[in-house]
Amino acid sequence: MPKTLRQRADQLAYEQGLAESREQARRLIMAGRVALAGGPPGAPPLLVPKPGHPYPADTAFALLEPERYVSRGAYKLLTILEHFRLDVTGMVCLDAGASTGGFTDCLLQHGAARVYAVDVGKNQLHEKLRADPRVVSLEGVNLRHAPPSLIPETVDLAVADVSFISLTLVLPPCLTWLKPGGLAAVLIKPQFELGPGETVKGVVRDPAARQRAVDKILTFADVQLGLDCRGVLPAAVKGPKGNQEFMALLARR
Repeated sequence: MPKTLRQRADQLAYEQGLAESREQARRLIMAGRVALAGGPPGAPPLLVPKPGHPYPADTAFALLEPERYVSRGAYKLLTILEHFRLDVTGMVCLDAGASTGGFTDCLLQHGAARVYAVDVGKNQLHEKLRADPRVVSLEGVNLRHAPPSLIPETVDLAVADVSFISLTLVLPPCLTWLKPGGLAAVLIKPQFELGPGETVKGVVRDPAARQRAVDKILTFADVQLGLDCRGVLPAAVKGPKGNQEFMALLARR
């Protein structure tokens, strides 16, 4: 029985017109932008692992669009920006819990003048954002214990995406820099706002429990911090384990 003819992935991608040269095909594969064509609807694309990986000569490839943001978290903030038509052009912003920088990237791509990216961790911010002069990276900083001098100006907008801690502990220090009339766009994660008895293996499945988590944050923001709620929306991207999270837009009185 004759052997099935196999070819290198980069050669196949080039022959199928996905790249102008085999070298460009190699770069596209290494960037994670070439996948097997014809996968099941809704399933994640099956990426070609390396340029030299052998495939049958009749294997069809597809070219994936480049990721718009450094992390999928950006789409959670985008929920707020688009729904409320929030124009952040020229704004000075604080990103609490910046991590890789999804929120920061989203703000910059929508015209923010400057973003103070704060995170208790280190070496997490994407290199693209580290190199951006509009980003002030403040790593290894716990906002709960940060001095006012950490950020030498007031901010127009504070955004927050934090894990393993309640927003009731993160929002108050943000007000140190949020100007009167300023806005806060925060991600409410019910799994970190409710007691352990209300989660099942870290997942909040009860819609009523999720609402209690949202109400807890909105009440705290109103009564304790003087923040009015402009609206709450389900986040466009679910959290780990499929948790439904919520984006809230708040305004300082």
